[in-house]
Amino acid sequence: MTRLFVLGGARSGKSRYAQARAEETGLAPVYIATAEAWDAEMRERIAHHQADRGPQWTTVEAPLALPQALREASTQGRVVLVDCLTLWLTNLMLGEHDIPRARDDLIAAIEDAQGPVILVGNETGLGIVPDNALARRFRDENGRLNQTVAACTHEVQFLAAGLPLALKSPPI
Repeated sequence: MTRLFVLGGARSGKSRYAQARAEETGLAPVYIATAEAWDAEMRERIAHHQADRGPQWTTVEAPLALPQALREASTQGRVVLVDCLTLWLTNLMLGEHDIPRARDDLIAAIEDAQGPVILVGNETGLGIVPDNALARRFRDENGRLNQTVAACTHEVQFLAAGLPLALKSPPI
């Protein structure tokens, strides 16, 4: 595994699956967190994820500077897990950042990675069309981000009910 994209809905088992795949490599694991704890519920979610990871994990917080964090963390002997692209996109949109430029920077960082990279993201385009412009813009930007990341990774797994479905298999 060189570049893996793990995609799915909320509570589909994406993070657990991605973490297990990272640990299977035997490399030093680095977790790049994109979440920001704006309320008690989010602090609880973050604490839960932290408790699931053992002391062997190094955590880097990158709510906005994800491409830079990925470049710095991705060295030989390490596996990098980015969780999650959807929260990163949310942070960018709320800060009114240049989304296409940020997406291009991220793809370049993924392609330049010196070791395995696992990226986690949410599939938000399977439901009804949102009723407001911001939600529709988010859904569209997330769809574009997912398509772009899927194109530059070697493997894509879709998780539903904790079960992986291969959307793109690594070359043999």
